[in-house]
Amino acid sequence: MNSSEAKVTLAVDAMGSDRGAAEVVAGVSIALDVSPRGTKFLLFGKDEVLQNHISKFENLQNGQVEVRHAPEVVEMDEKPIAGIKGKKNSSMALALKSVKDQEAQALLSCGNTGCLMAGSTIRLRTLEGVERPALCTIWPGMERYFTLLDAGANPHAKPYHIAQTAILGSNYARVALGLVRPKIGLLTIGTEEGKGNEMINETHSMLKEIDGSIINYSGLIEGFQIFENAVDVVVCDGFVGNIVLKACESLSKLISSFLDEELRRNALRKTGALLSKGAFKSLKQRINPEQFGGAPLLGLTQNVIKAHGSSNRNHISGAVKIALDLVQHDMLAQMAIDISEANEIFRPELFPEASAKSTE
Repeated sequence: MNSSEAKVTLAVDAMGSDRGAAEVVAGVSIALDVSPRGTKFLLFGKDEVLQNHISKFENLQNGQVEVRHAPEVVEMDEKPIAGIKGKKNSSMALALKSVKDQEAQALLSCGNTGCLMAGSTIRLRTLEGVERPALCTIWPGMERYFTLLDAGANPHAKPYHIAQTAILGSNYARVALGLVRPKIGLLTIGTEEGKGNEMINETHSMLKEIDGSIINYSGLIEGFQIFENAVDVVVCDGFVGNIVLKACESLSKLISSFLDEELRRNALRKTGALLSKGAFKSLKQRINPEQFGGAPLLGLTQNVIKAHGSSNRNHISGAVKIALDLVQHDMLAQMAIDISEANEIFRPELFPEASAKSTE
């Protein structure tokens, strides 16, 4: 991004982080130094708390950061609808309102995932033709990064929803990963035709219908292929996606714990670990998620980024970059076009004029 690009205002729910508002403000400070000139941040939270943290960063004193007082906070254990409707003056609710009122072009929050998804869907609505939003995550693969969605936004998906999710993920991969025609794969238990349940088979057929014209569909993939970079976009329903996400997070922690335990077992191994410090540093960089610190909720009329509750300042800075990139690339406009074209194929009864033209 450069200074000639359009100015963007980002709304930040500064009170939702497990690490506190201080870490969010620090993340904004890091992001501001590498953001396009004219980028503005609206920080929602308790005024006294935020002003105290902002005063510690010189680059936040130049007028690009504005504090909006929000006396309430949506807690992590609150129910989705109650958390948003019951706390209309919360940092999350007011940040959502600023995006709805077009004061900001994107929203970033580390807060309650369920409340953010419910609030975003209710307040901002989905793009025309999109029935369910999808949460998209970026993962490290053997050779390059890839995306996986839905990571939990819609656990009760129908084939039509999953097919739309593939379109949303394809558009996001173009922007976030810089791919011209990202390859899409549908996650299932076998790659043979007809392998899988009824939902998978129906979704597979729908994706084949739009292959080539709207998406680049590679076909079915199995779990062991996820990290082999067989595809750039792994598509599944929110129930499966969330299980995959949390299982991999848990496995990563387990392997890290085992490795640390074994390297400390005796003096010789400790020496070996010290000599391998460079290799471990490189490994950490390869799997480092900080540059992709946020997961966008795709399919809405505005850009909403969900960062992990335990995100550190570098994660938050990475999430800010994602939000700004999505706005700068006008991803929503292309999504709307692709969804409209796909719906004419998936549901021709709703588009009789388009259906008539295709048969001429």
